[in-house]
Amino acid sequence: MAEIPVTAVRRARRRAPVRLPGPVDAGLVTVGRLTTLAIASVRYLVTDLVRGRFPWREFLLQAWFVASVSLLPAILVAIPFGVIVAINVGSLAQQVGASSFVGAVNGLGVIREGAPVVTALLLAGAAGSAICSDLGSRTIREEIDAMRVMGISPVRRLVAPRVAALVVVGVLLCSIVAMTGVLAGYFFNVYVQHGTPGTYLNSFTDFATAGDFVVAEIKAAVFGFLAAIVAAHKGLNARGGPKGVADAVNQCVVLSFLLLFSTNILITQAYLLISPPVVV
Repeated sequence: MAEIPVTAVRRARRRAPVRLPGPVDAGLVTVGRLTTLAIASVRYLVTDLVRGRFPWREFLLQAWFVASVSLLPAILVAIPFGVIVAINVGSLAQQVGASSFVGAVNGLGVIREGAPVVTALLLAGAAGSAICSDLGSRTIREEIDAMRVMGISPVRRLVAPRVAALVVVGVLLCSIVAMTGVLAGYFFNVYVQHGTPGTYLNSFTDFATAGDFVVAEIKAAVFGFLAAIVAAHKGLNARGGPKGVADAVNQCVVLSFLLLFSTNILITQAYLLISPPVVV
């Protein structure tokens, strides 16, 4: 057998792609697939809305489902969250003699961070896991492959309506959580900590701006979009039967939490740089 020339081996090595370490390479592949799926979902969403082909029935069913599994837990989480913030802020304010700022700190804390974080937890933990399990079950039953064989895009028919549903419900859910948390903190401060209602409301209105609420809603919309993309990606790539679906759901929740909290830090930091807090 003739030996392969050394120069040919060197050329082959040069042409071979450079492989990164396993976890890094897998992470980059996941990021690329998530980006591709996000771009395709947005493209189908926009084009179908313009052409009047958007599946409104699927969107309404998914929006109702997400709201039904997220609304009550969100309210139940928002109430103790607002109370906990009021307890810590109220006790610290009394120690340093700044009781007049309790309303501002409590309200801004709930609106800026509390409401978006609770929304992110519910969207990723409840809605995202349900979407991932649904799409994963369709995948292992080969329904997704059947749709592709018939020329139907699963991204257009299944993913895009779910992305729109999570974005819309996330925005509405953030509003409800913010209102519930602020009211819970107000009533606890007034009736339990014996604060003054007027002082609480005046400090809140002096420091809170419409931009705080707008940023919270933007966070909720971004969180809903990311949670839907991650859930759809893991569901459409589920392998290995029912155990594969369970693993996909677990990976979906973990990855969604990491991505959502990282995005929350970036948006918050960008907002503080663009609109720094002003002391009245």
